[in-house]
Amino acid sequence: MLRFIRRNLAAHKIRLVLSALAVVLGVAFVAGTFIFTDTLSKTFDDLFAQTTSDVEITPQQAFTTNRAPRDRDISIPASLVDRVEKSPEVERAAGFVQADGVYVIGDDGKVVGTPGAPAFGTSWSDDEELSPYRLVPGEGKGPTGSGQVAIDTQTAESGGLAVGDTIKIVTPRGPSQAKVTGSFRFGASGNLAGASLTAFDLLTAQKLLLAPGQVSAISVKSKAGFTQDQTKASIEKTLTPSERKTVKVQTGKEAADDQAATIAEALSFVNIFLLVFAILALIVGSFIILNTFSMLVAQRSRELALLRALGASRRQVTGAVLGEAVVVGIVGAIAGIGLGLVLALGLKQLISTLGGDLPTGSLVVQPRTVIVALIVGLFVTVAAAYIPARRASRIPPVAAMRAEVALPQRSLRNRVIIGLVLLVVGVISLFIGVGQPGAKGATYVGAGSALLLFTVIVLSPVIASPVIGFLGFPIRRRGIAGRIAVNNAQRNRRRTASTASALMIGLALVGAMSILGASTKASTSASVEGVLRADFIVTSTTFRGFSPVVAEDVKAVPGVGVVSPIRSAPGQINKRVEVVGGIDPATVLQVLDLDFQQGSVAGAKNGFIVDDETFSSNNLTIGQSIRVLFADGNTLKLPVTATFARDGLLSGYVTSNANLVKAGQPDLDSAVYATLDKGADPVTVKANIDKALADLPTVVVKDQSEYKASVVGQVDQILAIIYALLGLAIIISILGIVNTLALSVVERTREIGLLRAVGMSRKQMKSSIRWESMVIAVFGALLGL
Repeated sequence: MLRFIRRNLAAHKIRLVLSALAVVLGVAFVAGTFIFTDTLSKTFDDLFAQTTSDVEITPQQAFTTNRAPRDRDISIPASLVDRVEKSPEVERAAGFVQADGVYVIGDDGKVVGTPGAPAFGTSWSDDEELSPYRLVPGEGKGPTGSGQVAIDTQTAESGGLAVGDTIKIVTPRGPSQAKVTGSFRFGASGNLAGASLTAFDLLTAQKLLLAPGQVSAISVKSKAGFTQDQTKASIEKTLTPSERKTVKVQTGKEAADDQAATIAEALSFVNIFLLVFAILALIVGSFIILNTFSMLVAQRSRELALLRALGASRRQVTGAVLGEAVVVGIVGAIAGIGLGLVLALGLKQLISTLGGDLPTGSLVVQPRTVIVALIVGLFVTVAAAYIPARRASRIPPVAAMRAEVALPQRSLRNRVIIGLVLLVVGVISLFIGVGQPGAKGATYVGAGSALLLFTVIVLSPVIASPVIGFLGFPIRRRGIAGRIAVNNAQRNRRRTASTASALMIGLALVGAMSILGASTKASTSASVEGVLRADFIVTSTTFRGFSPVVAEDVKAVPGVGVVSPIRSAPGQINKRVEVVGGIDPATVLQVLDLDFQQGSVAGAKNGFIVDDETFSSNNLTIGQSIRVLFADGNTLKLPVTATFARDGLLSGYVTSNANLVKAGQPDLDSAVYATLDKGADPVTVKANIDKALADLPTVVVKDQSEYKASVVGQVDQILAIIYALLGLAIIISILGIVNTLALSVVERTREIGLLRAVGMSRKQMKSSIRWESMVIAVFGALLGL
């Protein structure tokens, strides 16, 4: 049987190429995703291992979150440095400041660096055993006082900056001027994945980024003869009981592992996101494999029957077909791993092209990647070939004596029953989901949609013949070639349905995303138009908070009426991370049309106003006390005082800006809403606001139409990425149509020869094949949409 498998593969290698190609593309997506993220993880692991000291002392965060950026990193007292240095195992220690939201502004008035990348401000130290920063030889020196900065080499190159230049720096406290004293690298790599780094002297960094007498971390160098663990234990003994709750002491290895884990957590989202589309591509590819092996089994019916007549058991025949599938799967998986390497290189180059200058390093192929790729390739191929293999085993030995062997066709009755059951359950699930708010309703809707998709797949052979007959009506009028094309598509309903289903899945998801995107954009536009009363909105271009001075500057512009700032801070409520909003209760209703159902906006002065969906999903009651734990350990405990209708501009738990500041949160605004004075010219006023904020390129002013367009544009960007990824599934489904028609031509060789013998021209034959592919594609598109 092994020789039989080998000979069959050699005889039908061309026919199996497209099936293998479907496996190659799907596995390449899987392997490329793992290789890309593993490479990034390994690169950052090595980078952090090089740039951590023997012991690191950092603030203990109450929790971590990716829900919203923090506008100020939590800190520890700088006085702790002196106590740490008195430990017998410590040779020396130094405090460092590091915070996000520090931007270098170029001569063109724009932020220098990769759009959207982090921009860190830090304190400088010449001690390379404690600091991760390395001055470039011959490129100046570190900053020693106010008005001086050093910048990383990537930022210097991007902005065309050199030592001695005077540049503008924007921090959360506002803009300032500084002289470049030097350029430096982060560790040996020279960059931190596109992030910009600006270094100040310690006192200036404390003043601008934290507070006098505070640091973000303390780096420690151990004395010779002491291990990192010994130094760590010694330092921990110097901490008071209260400090042990707010300060974290780690060895250099532990700190590097922590930083690497943070990167890995961020990359896990990329992994999951890309793997979803890879799995989709493999599912679509399985239809191609199913069709290929079904047609090969049909073409080799006499050959398989002869095997049975010579003594081969049904199990051996099934094993022979599955053996061929195993070989196709292994070859496809190996080729997919190779293509995955190319894909990973392409992703890395794409990010570099977009400005994300990643640290250099070779690609990482872990054993897990190879094992997963082989398993996926084998499983998809063998699973898809199993039904044709079972069908092959049912060919009776007597069939070897017949000139033509037709495989028995099973009744479609079971498909009708299963399809109707799926249809009923799917519709019920959809109706339940539409009536349920929040995540629960979305789960029902998602399950119902999936069931309806399976319903169409199951019933597609049942409806294939009548639907294709209807779709093919204009084609039949194209003459004999058109009639033959439609009849061929109708003749083998299962094959046609399977081929069309591959295309249907991709187009169904494209259609669903288009509908979802259009609905999201429509609801967003309606929300903005229905709720937004403000004429102008000031937002950050860097997704960071900005100084309250911005609101004061806008208020001072002639023609501006009411100015109302909005704030946000991530907080933990009942062990769930929520974004807590802040408003000015005295002015917010003049810029936002909030629909209160219980209580009023005044409740935000001494409590939380909560949107109706959050209120009901968490079973809250008016007067119920809510405790918020912020990342810096501060808490805010206030009662629920009012509820309002959720909208796209304000939702969740909302209190006053003053309450957030009292809870120790940064005195920074997330957005500023402003109205126009009666009779003022909106174009002139907007131009004057732009002029007033010209020194702050990190904020942008938009009118209502511009703001709505920017929100809708974000949805379009997400859809564009999803469409690009779904394109792989559609490409594979098109290959499926090509594969099916190519094999059907081989299968119908005698029929085609007979048609040519009775007068059908080559042109007519080619037209017939093209019309057949068109009607199958239209059928699949119709099912998908």
